[in-house]
Amino acid sequence: MGIKVAKFGGSSVADAIQIRKLRDIVKSDDAIKYVIVSAPGKRYADDSKVTDLLYLCKTHIEHRIPYEQIFQVIYDRFMAVEADLGVDVDIKAELRKIKKNIEDGASVDYIASRGEYLNAKIIAAYLGFDFVDAQSIIKFSDKGKFLEDTTNELIAKVLRKHETAVIPGFYGEKLEDGTIKTFSRGGSDITGALVARATGADVYENWTDVSGFLMADPRIVKDPKPIEKISYMELRELSYMGASVLHEEAIFPAKAEGIPINIRNTNRPKDPGTMITADPDISEDQIISGIAGRKHFTVIGIYKNHLANEKGFIRKLAGIIEDNDLTIEHLPTGIDTMSVVIDSKLLGNKLEEIIEEIKIQLKPDSIDVASDMTLIATVGAGMSARMGTSARLFTALADAGVNIRMIDQGSSEMNIIVGVEEKDFETAIKAIYGAFVE
Repeated sequence: MGIKVAKFGGSSVADAIQIRKLRDIVKSDDAIKYVIVSAPGKRYADDSKVTDLLYLCKTHIEHRIPYEQIFQVIYDRFMAVEADLGVDVDIKAELRKIKKNIEDGASVDYIASRGEYLNAKIIAAYLGFDFVDAQSIIKFSDKGKFLEDTTNELIAKVLRKHETAVIPGFYGEKLEDGTIKTFSRGGSDITGALVARATGADVYENWTDVSGFLMADPRIVKDPKPIEKISYMELRELSYMGASVLHEEAIFPAKAEGIPINIRNTNRPKDPGTMITADPDISEDQIISGIAGRKHFTVIGIYKNHLANEKGFIRKLAGIIEDNDLTIEHLPTGIDTMSVVIDSKLLGNKLEEIIEEIKIQLKPDSIDVASDMTLIATVGAGMSARMGTSARLFTALADAGVNIRMIDQGSSEMNIIVGVEEKDFETAIKAIYGAFVE
């Protein structure tokens, strides 16, 4: 029998009701050996995530504002879960210790990680699994760089001693001083993928509150089709553009060992979900895998005669962007034109300075700036083999009255990215979906 690693997100472990569903899933499948859990998420729309409350505690302390009321909310939630599940792991003592550490100046990473830590303690007892602290197996350098090889070896070594275990997600420790270090938000997905890789799992199941990925945002397209199967590469493209069911960095550990990732719904465990694999699904009736978009981009368009013949132009342009501590999202080019796409939220008030540097260093004939742009990616491994794909996409947008301001396509021909004005964002996605799916 093979091994499955199952990660349960915040909504799947938000309270005792959800944790009972988790237990039913785990106990119904003997292949699930290792369970990774997030901190409790929202129980209802206006509720707070425990991690957000923990961050808020730290902020209050830094500004010398009383935080006890917020901590009491966290205290009550964990005490209620422990009581409702009928387990005894002395959560009260753990909470007292955490509170003291907060008051003694504990780091923000330590504070933020305690939701996962406490939840894993409770769930391990409830399942009858061993508890393995992520601090003992996930390692970072003293500068916060993730130590991939060290971590992989440690996970494999430690978990060989545990037939079944529950592991808190989201954090590890710095190797040199033993202090807590967290991944970025949603990092429990990464922890699960790392455990799957190190244990040689056959499948990495990621349990959440949706039945996998959808071909478009359901807030824009009514009842979009679910994606049954998608490749790692296609998912990377969609995740980058905002399809956020799975943390995009979780793909790499699974991809390294060819481990399929199955996105499942804790509330509808019989749904097959979405299977993420190395090989794309190139079938006769599927041209695209999905559509996703992101708002708030600024496009700086540069025109200069004989630009293509000028050595070092791209290097100088990239240097200007780097000097302003920014990254280039896309760089569409023509014979005498080049556009640099930058995230507007990161750009802030640096635009005038960047324009001035471009004028000084690159001496363009003209510069055109388009703010409030949105990028929409149409993704599918089957697009490159189908004649007329681009024509269908552009015709759909034209028929919907959407003006395309920018076009970019990767060398893999797996995606076509168009830039449109933000007012056309939803119209464009509906038009593309209608052309390829409906």
